[in-house]
Parts: sequence; structure tokens; C-alpha cells
Amino acid sequence: MDGTAYLGLTGIEIDLADGKPRRIWLYGGLKIDEPIRPNAIDVLLTSRDEPDASLFVQGSAFAAGLRERAPYLSQRALQVRRRRVWMALLAFFAALVAAGVLLSWSPAKWIAKTLPLSWRERLGNASRDSMTEGHKECVDAAGVAALKALSMRLSKGVPAGTTFDIQVYDWPLMNAFAVPGEQIVLAKGLIDKAGSPDEVAGVLAHEMGHGIETDPEAALIRGVGLGAALQIMLGGTAGGGLANVGLMLAQLGYSRGAEHKADVHALELLKAAGIAPKGLGDFFTRVMKMEQDGGGAPTAALSWLRTHPLPAERARLVRAQAAYPATPALDAAQWEDLKAICRVTRDPKEDNGKS
Repeated sequence: MDGTAYLGLTGIEIDLADGKPRRIWLYGGLKIDEPIRPNAIDVLLTSRDEPDASLFVQGSAFAAGLRERAPYLSQRALQVRRRRVWMALLAFFAALVAAGVLLSWSPAKWIAKTLPLSWRERLGNASRDSMTEGHKECVDAAGVAALKALSMRLSKGVPAGTTFDIQVYDWPLMNAFAVPGEQIVLAKGLIDKAGSPDEVAGVLAHEMGHGIETDPEAALIRGVGLGAALQIMLGGTAGGGLANVGLMLAQLGYSRGAEHKADVHALELLKAAGIAPKGLGDFFTRVMKMEQDGGGAPTAALSWLRTHPLPAERARLVRAQAAYPATPALDAAQWEDLKAICRVTRDPKEDNGKS
């Protein structure tokens, strides 16, 4: 509809050709699609006074006059507002970082804890498959039964609804890894080097502690980014740069605070299971002695020590635990079965090919 628009004292005065009364769009209620530039030759406006109407006015003089009367519509004002938004966002993220440092709050861990278990399991499957590439799974029936008995015993103290899936691989590495989705990879080398089932129970309880805290998920989100992690969790594959996601997880490691929390969880799980914490302390001592005997040189056998820092206070934490009624994690027969769990192995790749 044609008409005439004037820049009045309080707003734009509009006269329409149909003889309707003059109307005023107050300057404070104007909105504009494109900010008014210094060389603008027209403007397209809307107003909260008439939400369903729009006004198009041609003429550089009108545009310049409107910019003076309603400076918040100018390009400069828009730039200032955008700058303020960015400054506010930067301040917000700076506050998040500061809160993370002061309160030990981790955005990655918060995200990890909100993810559905099925998503985390997919990420864990990809991590486990990548990590154990070239190593067969140990599936001797008696050994698997002993491992299940140990897992069920340790699970007495885990949060409700949490069930850990522990798998052993024929791998000489002296290590165990918590992977996303409440899964644990246990290398046969760790069982071979352990002096008792209580030592294995202590290590598994520690890895369960990482799982309870969703440390593996948070580590991968920080390491590969949320987008890449979501790609796997939503059904994608660990291809391209994510082909070695399991190796990446093994090398990322955890913070000192995360290790301490996992130790605390381990001690709680051992107590709930009626297993003495001494086994965990004995394992710490055994690994550190092996390192000393080896002159401190890094070896594959000592991988657990390198990926799980063992400062002196961790050993003191174990020794400080008050005594409570406890029995061996496994009986003698079960311990022998667990040590022989790799008498029968299977190649996951071959099984996938047959299915």
C-alpha cells in the first residue's frame, strides 16, 4: 500500500493513500532487517506497534535521519551489540574454566554423564576393538566363570543399574583399561604378573572407579572432540583420524584428581565385596619394585605404571584403611582357572565375519 512517511518528533508518521488516519511508529519500537549503514539509500522496517505490517522507505535522507533519531538501528550499534555478546560469551567461558579449576568441575565429564548408556557402549566398543587389535579374546569356560565370579563380587558396591563387562585378551601387556560404556579390558600380562587374586581384584576395582566416574568418556571427548565422539556413538565408525581411538584413550591418561577418585572408589568396592585392600597396595609395591629392578627404563610389562601414576600418597591411602572382615577374592581353584583363561581364545574379527 502506497503512502508517505515522515520523521516526526517521537516516531515515524505514516500517511496512507486510502484516507485512513495518520499513524505513528514510535522510534523505540522499530525493528530492522538490515542495520542502517552510513550510505544506505532505503530501509525496511517493522514495529511492535503493528507487528503484522512492514514499511519500506526509499531515500538516503530518510535513512540518515532515521539513523540519527534511532541510533540503535545503525550498523555501528549492531557491531557494538555483537561485540558485547562475544565479550559476554568469553566471560562466561572464562568463568566455566575458572569454576573447573576451583571446583574441579569438568564440562567434558558433565557431558559424559548425561549421555545414554547405549551411546557410551558404542564408543566403548570402538575403543576396545581399536585397542585390542591383533590380540585374541580369552574365553576358556572355567576362566570366564572365575572372572564373572570376581566381577559379581566387586559389583556389590557399584551404583544401582551399573553392570561392568570385563574381557581378558591374550596380551603380554601388564595393564588394564576402563573404556566407555562400563567396560574393562584386562590384559593377560597383568594376571600373569599378579601375585594373588586380590591384586587383580584391586586393579579391576580401580578401573571400575574410572568407569563409575565416566573418566574414559570424558577423556575421549576432550581428546577427539564432542563431534567426533558423537559420530561414533550415533552409529558411525572409528574411521579416518579415529581409527586408533583405543590407542588414543590408552595414551590420554587421567588427572591426579581422577586417579585419586578411582582409588577411593576401589577401596569402597573392595570393602563392600569383603576383599582386603592389601592386594591393591601389594600390586602398587610390586610394580614399583619391578621398575626399580629395571633401572626405571620403560618396558611393555610396566605399562600400567606409566598410564596410572602412583605417587606415594596413593600407597599411603591403601595402608591407612582400617581392617575389616575379608576373604580372598577367589579361592585357589578359581585363581588357577583365571590364570589359565587364555587356554581357549577367539578372534573377534573372525566371529564378525561369520555373523
